[in-house]
Amino acid sequence: MNAWYAIHTKPQAEATALANLVRQGYQVYLPRCRVRVSHARRRVIAMRPLFPRYLFAGFDRSLKPWRPIRSTHGVSDVVCVGDEPIAVPDAVIEVLREQERAGTFDRITARQSFRVGDLVRVAEGAFGEMIGRLVELRDRDQVVVLLELLGRSVRAQLDAVAVQAT
Repeated sequence: MNAWYAIHTKPQAEATALANLVRQGYQVYLPRCRVRVSHARRRVIAMRPLFPRYLFAGFDRSLKPWRPIRSTHGVSDVVCVGDEPIAVPDAVIEVLREQERAGTFDRITARQSFRVGDLVRVAEGAFGEMIGRLVELRDRDQVVVLLELLGRSVRAQLDAVAVQAT
């Protein structure tokens, strides 16, 4: 009977462990989420492990030995209780897969913490370090901020990730 087990990987080696475990014939699941990261002065969306340094391997212990997993390149250890690996319920894996498909774990929207009327600081771009008042939340992670510029109030539409609460 196939069961899922938690595998602890070496730092930033989840993809390596995944590839090597698949090559050895194990069924592997690495839950991921989308995050916004800065790279070369640009904000890009990247896929990152939901649980850094962990993934799940599914196999039947009566047909496939689990101890070779420990010596797989990229793997640190198998999560065990005593000397036996502990199974993760299938329901947990199914819920994780469902939520991942639905985008529940994605961390790409920054505007959720803002409210119209809040004072904000522009963190990047042409208006960097300016303080303004949030006047509108728009679709696709855009916000409109009222800034004082050359003695006038100017509306600026910005990416929500470029704005921070003061």
